[in-house]
Amino acid sequence: MRHPHSDRGSAGFLLLVCLVATLGGLLFGYDTGVISDAIGFLTQRFSLTPAMEGWAMSCAIFGCALGAVLAGVVGDRLGRKRLLVLAAFLFAVSSVGTSLPKTLGVFIVFRTLAGIGIGMAALASPMYIAEISPARSRGRLVSLNQLAIVTGFLLVYLANYFITRQGGETWRITTSWRWMFGLGLVPSVFFLLMLSFVPESPRWLVEQGRRQEAHDILARVNGPAVAFAELKEIETSLATESATLGQLLQPGFRVVLVIGVALAILQQVTGINAFLYYGPEILKKLGTAADTALLQQVIVGAANLVFTLVAIWTVDRLGRRPLMLLGVAGMGVCLFGMGAAAYHQRIEGWMLVLIIGYIACFAMSVGPVTWVILAEIFPTRVRGRALAVATLFLWVADWVVTQTAPFLNKDPWLTQTFHSAAPFWIYGAMCVIELIFVWRFVPETKGRTLEEIERSWAHGRQAWTADPR
Repeated sequence: MRHPHSDRGSAGFLLLVCLVATLGGLLFGYDTGVISDAIGFLTQRFSLTPAMEGWAMSCAIFGCALGAVLAGVVGDRLGRKRLLVLAAFLFAVSSVGTSLPKTLGVFIVFRTLAGIGIGMAALASPMYIAEISPARSRGRLVSLNQLAIVTGFLLVYLANYFITRQGGETWRITTSWRWMFGLGLVPSVFFLLMLSFVPESPRWLVEQGRRQEAHDILARVNGPAVAFAELKEIETSLATESATLGQLLQPGFRVVLVIGVALAILQQVTGINAFLYYGPEILKKLGTAADTALLQQVIVGAANLVFTLVAIWTVDRLGRRPLMLLGVAGMGVCLFGMGAAAYHQRIEGWMLVLIIGYIACFAMSVGPVTWVILAEIFPTRVRGRALAVATLFLWVADWVVTQTAPFLNKDPWLTQTFHSAAPFWIYGAMCVIELIFVWRFVPETKGRTLEEIERSWAHGRQAWTADPR
């Protein structure tokens, strides 16, 4: 690690604080993914109908939406670091609460608390990383949060697989799912402890008038000379901003909000969480044995992790738009292929390959790059609240997908008519819509500072065609 006053700053310091922030993403992935293997046992333990099963799964998404709304206010008023601390605390409490319930109602309450923590972390982690990172590496560093999310998914899939092998069917129904949720306490406490080592966001500090603190942090990241220039740019940007979301409804800026909300919705309605939440149940519905389905979910999680690394490696080289276009196109091809395989009942040898292909395309594009873009495009003074609006729509879309997935997967008429192909084709159609939207409306932000991105929105389409350097 370089000395804090080095002319070039400390890459080690930057990496450390970003990795700590990504622990919020890891817990996001863990707490989101834990339900995928537990839902089958919960359904048997509490004798759930398909509607109740959907609610047991999606109540956390309701909490996520609430967490996103609260996060915008907390993040802008109390700071990005305090927002991460609150999310970590909620993760810890909910891990204990969801492991001990005697009734479904108690489980729903604590699962909703987990959702609030997820909603806060989903906003806070990428926003914090974007605000502390230099433009040259911001895409890769924000993408680390998505890497942490998919790592959380993989860890919980592995943990769940080994937990279920510790007893018979009765033990799995009564006890295994309690261990699945309870283990989340360990990373939650670790996250709380590590947050004591990270500073506040320098951009938020400037907004609060704490100029010297902000300069010291920027100097540790970029070196004193660059820090001074960046500090002046942040101050200039803040001096010309209004402090309300009404700024985003002004000419030149309202398109920012529309693009952010649309990207958030499209990330979800292309079906990713139907696979991440219900993967084992989908595979079992298509004839896969229960233990094999859990193992295949681990393979899906591993593919998610590997191809997220591809995104991190390329997002600041190829740019945001090329990755999004390539990934969405691949997702659509795989989904239509899954639909064809299911409709013609040619599952064996194809379905897992197509699911892994779909996950790979999502992981290298829509998964991390959507969060990169959302963390970049909003003005500094209202970034927390604007990102909260976009994230709220993301969770509402996620809730719709999560609540409707059991119906699409189990409805007798749809199953008989389309041979379980309907959900794949619906999600594939959403990929076509996203492909057109990204091609037509999403600009390239690679290599631009957050303040340059803001000015480009204000100056219109012509500003986006200019070289950012």
